[in-house]
Amino acid sequence: MAIVDLIMPKLGESIMEATILKWHKQPGDQVQMDETLLEIATDKVDSEVPSTAAGVVSEILFNVNDVVPIGTVIARIKTGAEETVAPKSTPVQPKLEVHQPHRETIAEVVSSHQTPNKPQTTNGSGNRFYSPLVLNIAASEGVSMTELENIPGTGNEGRVTKKDILQYVSERKSGTRSRQSEVASEPMVVPVSRVEQTNYQQQGTSNQLPTTYQGNVEIIEMDRMRKLIAEHMVRSKHTSPHVTSFVEADVTNLVLWRDKVKKEFEKREGTKITFTPLFIEAIVRCIKKFPLVNCSLDGDKIIIKKDINVGMATALPSGNLIVPVIRNADQLNLVGLTKQVNSLADNARNNKLRPEDTQGGTFTLTNVGTFGSLMGTPIINQPQVAILAVGAIKKRPVVIETPAGDSIAIRHMMYLSMSYDHRIVDGSLGATFLTAVAKELENFNGDREY
Repeated sequence: MAIVDLIMPKLGESIMEATILKWHKQPGDQVQMDETLLEIATDKVDSEVPSTAAGVVSEILFNVNDVVPIGTVIARIKTGAEETVAPKSTPVQPKLEVHQPHRETIAEVVSSHQTPNKPQTTNGSGNRFYSPLVLNIAASEGVSMTELENIPGTGNEGRVTKKDILQYVSERKSGTRSRQSEVASEPMVVPVSRVEQTNYQQQGTSNQLPTTYQGNVEIIEMDRMRKLIAEHMVRSKHTSPHVTSFVEADVTNLVLWRDKVKKEFEKREGTKITFTPLFIEAIVRCIKKFPLVNCSLDGDKIIIKKDINVGMATALPSGNLIVPVIRNADQLNLVGLTKQVNSLADNARNNKLRPEDTQGGTFTLTNVGTFGSLMGTPIINQPQVAILAVGAIKKRPVVIETPAGDSIAIRHMMYLSMSYDHRIVDGSLGATFLTAVAKELENFNGDREY
């Protein structure tokens, strides 16, 4: 008999952990190759994990709702093949070797916790990278940057993970972690941190007390996805200083063109043409002119993305929101964009999105006009630096300037707004880019072919 380890799969470059939602098999159950063994969830989508071998589930190492790092062994399957001649277990062996240093790192972390006065040497430089989530937790718990630098990380390349920072905060509050080394390194900051720590301890204590609500109320527990969205929005606000610019566009030519071609388009291409691919087409053209809005920040480094991957915020039947991504949108014509938009929107509403469908976005579009809003102030989808919102298209009387003089006409008008990270996108760039998108829509060629 041979034992094959089932490893938590990597679901995207930015995803480092996943939550177990449901086990479809229990120890002793028979499982076939590629049969769904469990369901997992990330902050992006829910996914099914298939079995990598056929046999009997011998051991399940994690429970439902456990958060498991990528690459961790989560279950073991006993196969019918002999261990010495089992070809299916051979490919798994390199994965075990790859993650062996991870276990050694964890052992070093445990050792360092037992000897707090020992100097930390793992990634202690000022250039250490921290994810927005870690920085958000550190800020909310009163953990200074000096303390953060001294926390040993168990993540990739020694990075501090969510588990590391929460464990540190827990030990600090319980008094099991000494603060002598921190006092020596930042004598002026420690008193403030202690005050903040006391305040947060008091808040934590008060939050544990039963809460009473006045009047006739109904209490609804947030579902998992809503909790993730809430955390993502708060983290974005803590990470990026948001600035929002507004502009108005006359989209009459665009509206009339779509009305003219939509029936023929659906008959010829087998899918409906909405305004979304037309908006994305204009955004892509302007990103090529202003590539700095298509970037991210890593510390003090600006990472300009050469790929233009446009995310489109999509409302789900549950009321939650998800952002599937159109990859390489600049390489698609209008028909290609339309089919991608409709396919991703349908998959999102039917819970059929793959993990990679929500990964790698470099710029986001959200259509607040779908629900009747004239304009909005969207929150940046981290780690991007800008998000553009389009409002409802309304007919209004406006002044038309012509060589023969001014006149008043009924036109289709729309507000556009863009929130951007003021650390990298200044007001001049943000407003110029937004105006360029509006001009692209206003100058839409009503005689074009699709």
